[in-house]
Amino acid sequence: MNQSLGGFRAALLGGWVALSAAGVLYARLKGIPAWAAVPILAAFLAEYPFYLVPGFAAVRERWQRGLPFFLVVSFVAPYAIYAANTGQFRWSSMMQLAALGTVFSLWYSVLPRAPLSDGAFLVLAAAVVLRGYLDPIYTSPVAGLHIEILGHLALTRLCAMVMLVERRVPGTGYGFLPSGNDWKIGLRHFLYFLIVGIPLAWATRLVHLGPIMPLWKIAATFLGMLWVLALAEEFFFRGLLQQWMVEWTGSPAIGLAGTATLFGLAHLGFRGFPNWRFALAAAVAGWFYGRAYQEAKSIRAAMVTHALVVTLWRALAA
Repeated sequence: MNQSLGGFRAALLGGWVALSAAGVLYARLKGIPAWAAVPILAAFLAEYPFYLVPGFAAVRERWQRGLPFFLVVSFVAPYAIYAANTGQFRWSSMMQLAALGTVFSLWYSVLPRAPLSDGAFLVLAAAVVLRGYLDPIYTSPVAGLHIEILGHLALTRLCAMVMLVERRVPGTGYGFLPSGNDWKIGLRHFLYFLIVGIPLAWATRLVHLGPIMPLWKIAATFLGMLWVLALAEEFFFRGLLQQWMVEWTGSPAIGLAGTATLFGLAHLGFRGFPNWRFALAAAVAGWFYGRAYQEAKSIRAAMVTHALVVTLWRALAA
């Protein structure tokens, strides 16, 4: 992947054009009024460059000086843009976001780079997501719009910047475009998963065959999974947790199995708690994601496997 400043600019321009077109089309299809659609789209367009920064080494290193200030301001800015112009703004919510951003951004300025503080960082990030901390903050002016996605995007790249710039975690392979080797490894582990995953999903009734998605929707789902869901989950679970568990235990096997188990448990709340069937399937899939990461030494290979698995499931069973 071109991680230069020029590559960042190209990705920024192309992404802004694509997001603008997609946002306008989505608003028209869903009948979202302009007074709500315009500030919400503006907030996502404002978040997009911040979301790109961790994936471009040449750009993220420029923010090393003054990093906490940059992280806190950029964390609250998208919320302020949409909320202030849709009647959703609350000073209490703004303060909550600022406090959360401050805690994460100053984590390693206060605490040592040690297993205990590393583990606590992951526990806090997981609690924010699993407990829905951001959901009541990112309220929607229109029913059916999941504005909290904006908060999760901001949280992902904030934590990524802390880990890549402040904590200096090596070997994650954080980025948006998998290499040829990443694609090969990721696709191969996806095929390995199918041997086990399809019988498991069928036996646990997680798959109910119905009308298959049109190809354009499958492609859009895959890209969304690759660059949002898989990027976030693979960074936290494989790039950080699995790598650290291997360091803490001295055993790649324990790191792989332990991370896959925790990955499954993190999905217990999917569509009703406790969803043991989905947690089991997620744990099995997580083992293959971890194997892809181990082989490629990059989360981008695991992202490919992850995005293919979720896209297939969405196409057949959602």
